[in-house]
Amino acid sequence: MVALQLGAVAALYYASGKLGLLQQLVRGQVTPLWPPTGIALAGLLLIGLRAWLGIALGAFLVNISLGPSFPAVLAITTGNTLAPLFAYALLRRTRFRTQMNRFQDALALVFLGAFTGMLISATVGTSTLLLAHALPAGGFWPTWWVWWTGDAMGVLVVAPVLLALRSAHRPKDTPPSRWAEATLLVAATLGVGFLENAPVPLIFLAFPLLTWAAFRFQLAGAAPCALAVSTGAILAAPRRAGPFAGHTLLTNMIALQAFNGAAAMTALLLAAAITERNQTQEKIEQTCRQLAEMAARIAPDTGGPSALPDGDEQEENGGPTRPS
Repeated sequence: MVALQLGAVAALYYASGKLGLLQQLVRGQVTPLWPPTGIALAGLLLIGLRAWLGIALGAFLVNISLGPSFPAVLAITTGNTLAPLFAYALLRRTRFRTQMNRFQDALALVFLGAFTGMLISATVGTSTLLLAHALPAGGFWPTWWVWWTGDAMGVLVVAPVLLALRSAHRPKDTPPSRWAEATLLVAATLGVGFLENAPVPLIFLAFPLLTWAAFRFQLAGAAPCALAVSTGAILAAPRRAGPFAGHTLLTNMIALQAFNGAAAMTALLLAAAITERNQTQEKIEQTCRQLAEMAARIAPDTGGPSALPDGDEQEENGGPTRPS
């Protein structure tokens, strides 16, 4: 069972890595979205520390074909393995819940899991390329920026989807209107993805969509929606379509990662806040029901016969009744 889990982590890491390299920007191995980081962190959160073996194997298989040398591949693989492990350790210290049903869980994933944890992979990877003379001296910071934001975006948009799938189940007694709304949300998401690649810059339409998904479907709707709109923007940026037309590559990358970060944070933070609010409301309603049941059990039966004897009742009413 353990070998199967590790093999699944390695296979998913490798497959998603090859998919992410389709949008490479620097030296064929630095991309604006690196899905393996999200898979690696989700694997650690769901399986435990033993998942690091699958992460290391998957990272090695992805990087061995990219070079630039075997020692450099080992160094990059080490950085790619240590980054999710560090993020996992930070999340464990905050008592992170994989259900992400608290606002603090979303904050921890964004600022500790993504922004802080991925500093390791970006720094190790970019430094390795520089020392291996695969980068010019002036290319360190642009490469570091794309590497770090790409890894962070992988955590923000991929890991929540996998965590949501873990707890996903077929809803019972769902009214047809709810299914219709979900279908409409999917259609709207596809439509926004198409508009992101259209000549007219309408990328801002993603935010009402993310708000809708978070309010009505919480993480189960917001996480896939954020992944979809981020993927649409990533496809548009290198081709300089839509809002990315007429700008330099560096400007487009900054705008792309700012959009992806804002979209992911909007979806995750709002979904967590709504989920926490709903849970609080359910607890309040449950407490009110319990108090009402307790009050009903201890309250006197005011509609029943009086417990006083006949004589006492006559005295309270002014004495015994005399015949006229």
